[in-house]
Amino acid sequence: MELNTYQKEAFDYQRKNIETYGKRAWGWSIFFVICILVGLYALYLQIAKGHGVTGMRDNVVWGLFIVNFIFFIGLSYAGAIIAGLLHLFKVKWGKPIIRLAQFMTLISVIVGPIFILLCVGRFDRMHHLFIYPRIQSPLTWDVMAVVTFFAGSVLFLWLALIKDLSVYRDAKLNIPKWKQKVYKFLALGYRGAASQKRHLIISQNLMAIIMIPLAIMVASILSWIFGMTLRPGWHSTIFGPYFVLGAVYSGCGLLIVAMWFYRKMYKLDYYFTDKHFKYLGYLMLVLAAGYGYFTFSEYFTDWFASEKWDSELIHKLFSTSEYGWWTLFTNVAGIALPILIVAIPATRKPGPITFAAFMMVIAMWVKRYLIIVPTLETTLLPMQDTRAEYVKYAATWPEWALTIAGVATFLLFFTVMSKFVTVVPVSGLEDTHTEHEKHLLHHE
Repeated sequence: MELNTYQKEAFDYQRKNIETYGKRAWGWSIFFVICILVGLYALYLQIAKGHGVTGMRDNVVWGLFIVNFIFFIGLSYAGAIIAGLLHLFKVKWGKPIIRLAQFMTLISVIVGPIFILLCVGRFDRMHHLFIYPRIQSPLTWDVMAVVTFFAGSVLFLWLALIKDLSVYRDAKLNIPKWKQKVYKFLALGYRGAASQKRHLIISQNLMAIIMIPLAIMVASILSWIFGMTLRPGWHSTIFGPYFVLGAVYSGCGLLIVAMWFYRKMYKLDYYFTDKHFKYLGYLMLVLAAGYGYFTFSEYFTDWFASEKWDSELIHKLFSTSEYGWWTLFTNVAGIALPILIVAIPATRKPGPITFAAFMMVIAMWVKRYLIIVPTLETTLLPMQDTRAEYVKYAATWPEWALTIAGVATFLLFFTVMSKFVTVVPVSGLEDTHTEHEKHLLHHE
């Protein structure tokens, strides 16, 4: 595949990142592997001794594992929606960040379901879910949806990579032979012929059209699992759009953080520009406003209805002796801070926007915790003479170790994939001349 001046410049600038596994990459990778090994030990303890090593009990049957599942799965849906919209509407400024969004989609849909498996008490019976599925069960629909979404995510990313893979195949890269063979196999003989370009464009557009509604549908199915119960805080008609909006919101924040990290690590200032941070900041502001509205509606309706269990849940969430400080953090860091940072021109810069996005991502994880745990601690039946640890939930170190291992796995996948392909797509830079002209001038 022949490259124009701008594409060649971008490829030559990034080729060192796929030819060598730098010292910093090795350092991060070793740290992530250590975290994963500690998590595997915690998993061994859980398998050997059962869920008794966790803080989950008969009353609070879900804990950190479900929180992590909802969080990571939400990130995958967000990546698909953002990448799909940027591709379909041919947003020129968005071309350099589409790959990061697709990375986030695939890696999150790999890591997220792992936490569901950790909730299974009998691993030897896990295959029954596929052999004896109950079509009436929303969990069956969720499994089918996640598996379908995973297959779509792989195909979506692969189609977007074919052009670049042909570039890596034809270039004289200083890489192992096995890696060159992988590039050749995955490129599928693409040479840039007119018919190949046409078919590839049609395929990419079709996958983008499929992935956007698929992501919304799968996120909605997950929310329906909660909404169809009679639990306080879950039994709500707004849970579907609330979940979808929250997923896109947290994904937008993580995309900003990832963009800032790669910009600093690989010196990609001329590809991830201040404009990208500003535009994604605007998107984050709009999503924050919408998410804030849904959050207010959730709290206000539960409070105003004065139902016994809803009132008790609201008391837990806003009482400083329970989860009041957590709730305050999620609303300040997760809603108010991003709006203020982006709304004020003086702080509308990459650094403050990234800080706001980072705090928002943490706040959104905490929000998932507040959705799960306080509701399960709100018992629907009177419980007398019961020890507090059976009613209240407190995560144990194996749960935290497995959570950290999941985050480490997510980051390790990101590190490895950015060493296999260029972070900025070479083939997607046909029309982004302005920034690349600056890059050329910089080298001169």
